[in-house]
Amino acid sequence: HSHPGFGCWLSNVDVNTQQSFEQLNKRSVAVVVDPVQSVKGKVVIDAFRCINQQALMFGHEPRQTTSNVGHLNKPSVQALVHGLNRHYYSMPISYRKNELEVQMLSNLHKKQWTEGLQLRDFEEHSKQNQATMKAMVELAKSYNKLIEEENATDAEKFKLQNVGKLNAKKHLEKESEELMTSNIVQTLGTMLDTVLF
Repeated sequence: HSHPGFGCWLSNVDVNTQQSFEQLNKRSVAVVVDPVQSVKGKVVIDAFRCINQQALMFGHEPRQTTSNVGHLNKPSVQALVHGLNRHYYSMPISYRKNELEVQMLSNLHKKQWTEGLQLRDFEEHSKQNQATMKAMVELAKSYNKLIEEENATDAEKFKLQNVGKLNAKKHLEKESEELMTSNIVQTLGTMLDTVLF
């Protein structure tokens, strides 16, 4: 199943569902993908199996460590908070794409070169600029508050406190980049239209 924007981990409901599947079929594997965090060339995907608590009490290793040595990925803090290595464990996973699939994925959201010359409505563009600037001011305040909190608490506690919260720094960078790009494209389009038409 998918966790859009939340990363790869299993919730309590997912763990119970996976335990039911594992009772029906011992080879069942839970595969979680995050389509939002996945970017071109990198797919955020992980596979999990449940840890049998009774087997753990008898000292049996729940996973086959011999096949995993050198292939384990570093788990995210979010996954550890949600019970990774306590209720379920991660398995090494890989994927492959042939040349045609790579070409298809790269052309999926490809823009035509003429789209760069199309001008947006000036009123609409101005409103969008104002809205983006307001959002950036709020994000700057949030980021400033986050820095103050980081200086006040120790690093490990700060990490755990901010799991799943909005990353103000990343959003601020994204907003400023989008604002600059849209304004540059609009200005260049206006200049070209003035010269050509």
